[in-house]
Amino acid sequence: MLAYAITDPTTLNFDTLVDDLAYFSTKASMIVYRDKISSEYVNNAKLFVENAQNFEKVLLHGDYALAKACDTDGVHLKSTQFDDIVKAKALGLFVIVSTHSKEEAKHAEALGADMVTLSPVFDTPNKGKAVGLDSLKEVVSSLNIPVLALGGILTQAQIAACADVGAKGFASIRYFCKNN
Repeated sequence: MLAYAITDPTTLNFDTLVDDLAYFSTKASMIVYRDKISSEYVNNAKLFVENAQNFEKVLLHGDYALAKACDTDGVHLKSTQFDDIVKAKALGLFVIVSTHSKEEAKHAEALGADMVTLSPVFDTPNKGKAVGLDSLKEVVSSLNIPVLALGGILTQAQIAACADVGAKGFASIRYFCKNN
């Protein structure tokens, strides 16, 4: 089961970047730098990429041009960025797209996404009603690209349940917290 760490300011501290990334690498094979509030995103992204060498794939969130400039493996696009899939693919980037329905997931696949997340699979703060495992199974069975379960994943039992319905892996913020 592929484990994909999504960072945010509560899980990644640039004062302890090397140690934080070493911790993430014990639990995840892929990682994305995501920070929606920092005015230092560009500089931090460069530092992140320079230091995140222990992962199969290193991605940046939302900015495909910066992902290319930083020589990352790829970009994780938001569900509002479908128009950027083709642009990111034209730059040779690996593309993950956040989706919330079968229709969005199929659209992302048709535009060339390499992988999608489906969320929220389980209840998670401020993310609306969970889509559940049945929806995850339906999306997995309707696509030819890997689907990662996202949203409210905190336990091994939840990860196993996602695997049981065919998810290629899972993505999470809170699962990768040091206190989890």
